[in-house]
Amino acid sequence: MIYRHFNAPSRAFTQFSHDIIRHPRLGSDAVRLLTWQLSLPQGARESLSRTAERARIGACAFTRAKRQLKEEGFVHERRVQIAGGRWATQQLVSSHPLTADQATKLLAGEPLAPPQATPSPRKPAAGRPTAPPADGHPEKDPGEDTSHLPPKPAETAAESPRLEDARALVGALPLLSPALRHIPPGMRDELARLTARWLDAGHTPTDVHEHLQRGLPADGTPVHRPGGLVRYLLRHVPPRELPRPAPAPGNRLSPRLQGARECAGDHTQTTLFRPVGDETHCAACV
Repeated sequence: MIYRHFNAPSRAFTQFSHDIIRHPRLGSDAVRLLTWQLSLPQGARESLSRTAERARIGACAFTRAKRQLKEEGFVHERRVQIAGGRWATQQLVSSHPLTADQATKLLAGEPLAPPQATPSPRKPAAGRPTAPPADGHPEKDPGEDTSHLPPKPAETAAESPRLEDARALVGALPLLSPALRHIPPGMRDELARLTARWLDAGHTPTDVHEHLQRGLPADGTPVHRPGGLVRYLLRHVPPRELPRPAPAPGNRLSPRLQGARECAGDHTQTTLFRPVGDETHCAACV
């Protein structure tokens, strides 16, 4: 059993509705933030963030509490332009929920806060003013900090003799599949150089097209970056597989049976014999 003892204060008190204290969707931090603001004297300009600092409400808890108060209509904000072209934020805290139109009308009747005083100039640094350097190169080699350095002039690869054929092949990619219709024009030179590597390795244009078709989605999934997909599919050049030579025509018998002939007589199983001349039956059938 719970007993409660309450003495009504004679001074420094604020009347709150039970709907605020018992609100089902306001957390404890939101209720504390709202009641603290409503207890301030009339005309006080303390912001919600300053109240949260004084109430020792952390940053994450303050953000959550402020969002709850705004969703329930107890807090409204708007940005207005003040003197000097600067912007200020007006905050309205009410003891009962307000709609956006009601809050706008109340804020329109409130005077804007006077502009803050200009901060005093800071003491200049010692020494003569110098301009920042506009050129120069860091003495430290950036090679250890990045792996995407441009190639050195001596390491630049020579232009492929099949580059023109590769450009024509890349230009025909939109005809290969509707998914490749929107390749950016700025990527075509890069894709042509990658395609030229395939042609230099002995692959045919048909090989390149078949390889790209195997890499396209087969279920109709749209390709949002067709140029990047083609670049990914062409970055590795596999060795070309040459067709296997067809077996030489002729007798496929093993060397041990070379010269043997099948007997034309009546046998349960195939019987081979080695003829002396042009005979067609073995010695058992003669």
